[in-house]
Amino acid sequence: MHLESTFILTFKVTKSNIRNFCIIAHIDHGKSTLADRLLEKTGTIEKRNMMKQVLDDMDLEQERGITIKLHAIQMKYNSPDGEVYTLNLIDTPGHVDFSYEVSRSLAACEGALLVVDATQGVEAQTISNLYLAIDNGLEIIPVINKIDLQNSMVDEVTAQIIELIGCKKEDILLASAKVGTGTDEILESIVHRIPAAKIEPEKPLRALIFDSKFDIYRGVIVYIRVFEGSLKPGDKIKSFFTGNIFEAEEVGHLRMGRSKSAQLNSGDVGYLIAGIKDLNESKVGDTLYRTDQPITEPLPGYKEVKPMVFSGIYPSSTEDFESLRDSLSKLKLNDAALTFEPETSAALGFGFRCGFLGMLHLEIVQERLDREYNLNIISTVPNVEFIVYTTKGEKLIVDNPSLMPDPPKIDYIEEPYISANIITPTEFIGNLMKLANERRGVFLATNYVDAKRVDLQFDFPLSEIVFDFYDKLKSYSRGYASFDYDFKDFRESKLVKLDILLNGDPVDALSTIVHRDKAFEWGKKLCTKLRQLIPKQMYEVAIQATIGSKIVARETISAMRKNVTAKCYGGDISRKRKLLEKQKEGKKRMKQIGSVEIPQEAFHAVLSLDS
Repeated sequence: MHLESTFILTFKVTKSNIRNFCIIAHIDHGKSTLADRLLEKTGTIEKRNMMKQVLDDMDLEQERGITIKLHAIQMKYNSPDGEVYTLNLIDTPGHVDFSYEVSRSLAACEGALLVVDATQGVEAQTISNLYLAIDNGLEIIPVINKIDLQNSMVDEVTAQIIELIGCKKEDILLASAKVGTGTDEILESIVHRIPAAKIEPEKPLRALIFDSKFDIYRGVIVYIRVFEGSLKPGDKIKSFFTGNIFEAEEVGHLRMGRSKSAQLNSGDVGYLIAGIKDLNESKVGDTLYRTDQPITEPLPGYKEVKPMVFSGIYPSSTEDFESLRDSLSKLKLNDAALTFEPETSAALGFGFRCGFLGMLHLEIVQERLDREYNLNIISTVPNVEFIVYTTKGEKLIVDNPSLMPDPPKIDYIEEPYISANIITPTEFIGNLMKLANERRGVFLATNYVDAKRVDLQFDFPLSEIVFDFYDKLKSYSRGYASFDYDFKDFRESKLVKLDILLNGDPVDALSTIVHRDKAFEWGKKLCTKLRQLIPKQMYEVAIQATIGSKIVARETISAMRKNVTAKCYGGDISRKRKLLEKQKEGKKRMKQIGSVEIPQEAFHAVLSLDS
């Protein structure tokens, strides 16, 4: 009894020094570099092992200079006040496509560093992530980064932050993550301004799963934040949503690697290994509790992820279908925003219909399937989800153009709209208004961030921004504009299904849903593009774009010809005609039984129609 009370006393003294925080910022504002400085300053990683963006351990993250996956790491900080603090940092992505990763980080934290680039100021994603953090009740510490650069605008950016969050000038920290300026002040602000993690050891266990990964030897490794109670090896635990029961085999903290410990207590961030072999048994956002201490309420703070863009992913070889299924299951474990279900295509065989948060997310998943799982895949034209109302009063959710009913059966179609924020220097307002008109944007409002920068608010059809909108935005604004969006609602639109026929046979993988006003233009461009990409056959190939039974565009790939009359020197013309007729008949037969091979580039033709 005496030992137990001593343990609880020690527990209460040490655990009040836990700070759980994350770093939120727009893409390329230096949050990964700032995380490096914090790791270096607290001695979590030795200088000889230091490398740029040490938490971005994926090859793709290092190459592109962006954070794709959230990363959790524990640091020990010796404060000048004599206390030793435990700091749990959960690094977050900055791109709009990975905002779901940000929401998962925020749910496991009490505070956030809001990093703003001194040369670029407040950007669209900065505002979006800030509102997410405020909604989660987090303490915000504003940090202006890159103050050492010649073109830094510290005074202007300070004014923008004060306008945005209503703080005092002295609350804003100045730093240069690259050279380490201001790192000490940031660490002191973390321990003194971010609330300590609540310690509730006497309550039943409630732990939030904020991430998970698959280990080939240990099975599913679950990353958790313990809010109440404690967890140790041998405990029988149950998940609130799936109802699965496991036995904890190993728990520990997340340092540069996994560090095994005797137990995880209230306030801790760590990992759990419980012999979970089935990839579907671990649901990100689930609440874990002990079977001998049932709970009635799960932990709050997680929104259900909703895919925005859909695309079919097929193996190049049908033998790889099962490998593709396993690879997607492992990826989904590590990327909760990915959804997939089996589908078949007349052109491509067996594959999966996958849902993504955006085009960058789709690109990253394709790259990871190629690099991490050595899979050669073919992906179809990406599209968004539509609601189709039939003449019989039925409501159909269509995320694949091949599921679209015939035009006479359709009453009307609704497409998803998003509310978008574009922050840009005032000189590019005209260019961006022109771009918005081209993409069927509905202008809502103009708000001036300061004298030189403006926040333009629009409603856009989601289908108009998923392809190359972001690239166009950057080119129209010389790279200065930033963009963020949220789903808004569904609205009725004049939409049609555009089919592509090769020699009269529809290729379902190339079908797309477009606005009626753009159907002819799209059909013409797509036919022209395919004519360039599909190799010549031994017979003539007709490429047609159709809406229902109406042909709106056509291109022809001429046949490869052999000069069968070459051996005829002079002589009767009828002999030459006979040879040409024979060749013509042969090509006709070949056309009836021949199939046109479509290269992988053809399926991406829609994405580069303007280039």
